[in-house]
Amino acid sequence: MPIRVSIVEDLAEVRDGLAELIRSDKELFLLDNFDNAEAAAEKLPYLKADIVIMDINLPGMSGIECIRVIKEKCPGTQFMMFTVYENDEKVLQAMQAGATGYLLKRTKPQNILESIKELSQGGSPMSSNIARKLLNIFLNEKKSTKKEVLSDRENDVLQLLADGLLYKEIAERLRIAHGTVRHHIHHIYEKLHVQNRTEAVNKFFDRN
Repeated sequence: MPIRVSIVEDLAEVRDGLAELIRSDKELFLLDNFDNAEAAAEKLPYLKADIVIMDINLPGMSGIECIRVIKEKCPGTQFMMFTVYENDEKVLQAMQAGATGYLLKRTKPQNILESIKELSQGGSPMSSNIARKLLNIFLNEKKSTKKEVLSDRENDVLQLLADGLLYKEIAERLRIAHGTVRHHIHHIYEKLHVQNRTEAVNKFFDRN
């Protein structure tokens, strides 16, 4: 059974090009295409597409908002963003809305076809630089979460530990008692589930 695809794209030349590309592959079947999100949001829940190729910058409702509106009404549908946008904010918003694929419009036609098939099989196809951006977002969020685990003072102490300072030097730098430094470090080790300075620094700063 062919993969059922719908397109939501306001630019006629892009929409027609995608439609022609999909029709050229016997494993795919084009259900319908739309030039605005409002029409797509109304009809997609009834079309039961396997894949929806969705632009972001649409007149009126954006592609991201369209996914938010209809995602629960289309439980069997996978959404793939197809856009010129590659900034972190748009990528993250699209993924949070429910998109499971993200391709840039400069993607080669053959790669678009392969990505549609990959998405239908449970994959999450993305342009390589988009995948890197998502990884960076994940790593930054991971570091932020770790920082929230520690108090501001514990963060200060751990940073100075990472800089190689001794307990006495940390006490002098922060103008606190030597025993207070030991107290903070004990709590740092407990919160990060480590046994020593090296493990604490490596785990916190994601060092090997």
